[in-house]
Amino acid sequence: MRHLFGTDGVRGLANGELLTPELSLSLAASAARLLVEGDRSHRPLAVVGRDPRASGEMLEAAVVAGLASAGADALRVGVLPTPAVAFLVGELGADLGVMISASHNPMPDNGLKFFAAGGHKLPDAVELAIEESLDIPAPRPTGAGIGRVRDLPDAVERYIAHLLVSTPQPLAGLRVVVDCAHGAASTAAPACYAKAGAEVIALHAAPDGLNINDGVGSTHLGPLREAVVAHGADLGIAHDGDADRCLAVDAGGNDVDGDQIMAILALAMRDAGELASDTVVATVMSNLGLHLAMRDAGVAVRTTKVGDRYVLEELRAGGFTLGGEQSGHVVLPDHATTGDGLLTALRLMARMAQTGSSLAELAGVLTPLPQVLHNVAVADRAAVAASSAVQEAVAAAEAELGDTGRVLLRPSGTEQLVRVMVEAPTIEQATATAVRLAEVVAAAS
Repeated sequence: MRHLFGTDGVRGLANGELLTPELSLSLAASAARLLVEGDRSHRPLAVVGRDPRASGEMLEAAVVAGLASAGADALRVGVLPTPAVAFLVGELGADLGVMISASHNPMPDNGLKFFAAGGHKLPDAVELAIEESLDIPAPRPTGAGIGRVRDLPDAVERYIAHLLVSTPQPLAGLRVVVDCAHGAASTAAPACYAKAGAEVIALHAAPDGLNINDGVGSTHLGPLREAVVAHGADLGIAHDGDADRCLAVDAGGNDVDGDQIMAILALAMRDAGELASDTVVATVMSNLGLHLAMRDAGVAVRTTKVGDRYVLEELRAGGFTLGGEQSGHVVLPDHATTGDGLLTALRLMARMAQTGSSLAELAGVLTPLPQVLHNVAVADRAAVAASSAVQEAVAAAEAELGDTGRVLLRPSGTEQLVRVMVEAPTIEQATATAVRLAEVVAAAS
């Protein structure tokens, strides 16, 4: 069993041992066959987008070739955020979509994310079926049956128009610094926020194929903090390489994470009667402070395992309207089929404009417990996380914290890392416990 798919598609070192053009071609062809095998009434259509990584050009060519070889037409939309590709799949009635991106990972990595009809991420069973069919010979169309390739020149404009319709309040009077991470949102985000009425200062919006996520964006907030203060901005918005995330910085240069953003949006949606069943969906990584703040506001919290795909599954199963992750993946299913960093930012700024409150005031609804996260590099993430030494250390730490905190230790879904997260009443206790557990994890590798 290959287990190519992680929590967010197939990801690895581009042109390395895993993510090769050959594999990309085969995965695209397999996906095209499986996702449309039940309907041969029309020639299948696939939307293909990418972030600006240099390797994306190579992998796009391979993906398009794979789709066409399976008889699917490929519609190239160029450099666009992941949620834009998902939107266009639904908007254009396409049968599937492929986004070529490694999100927040360093430039040498890349990845493939697949979307089914309607723009929804694939369930585990379909991903497994795509993998299993890679080694099964399949008939190939010839002649007129081979897929055709064309471009969609107004893809960015279509996406921005969709976002503006989903924004409940003009943003006039707000000055925002947006860190585009030299990524997929470098064109779309500044243009969109300006059209919504904000004064926009674009930061790290000049991708050259090599500089994506390089010390900038949602995983490196330092430059954004400095820029917000220097420009006297009302807030800063940080996206990752494919712009499905949104983190923020208030006017004083203080971070506002995904949990705080969800709390702000939950209250806004509750007040507007848009929060279905007065419920928010979060992952096990969300801070206990979110649970406490929502309890005080009369809002329930449903918890899933890590990964916005699992948040999406719970949202769809329960008919809920808001969910997300501390990392900044926020999902608003009435407006998008996946996490959308630009949509999140627009809704956050709309709440500021609507209430006249600063971001710091709005974020104050949530008091986070001190939380420390260590990412420990290992040779085999699953084996290390499941080892008896690690499990015993986790049990001891949990007993020590009792009801005053918690421990979450899990293998990464995308990298050879074991993530150790500890929450405790004080930062000193959280740090000491996390360091101790990280040492046990490292020793078990």
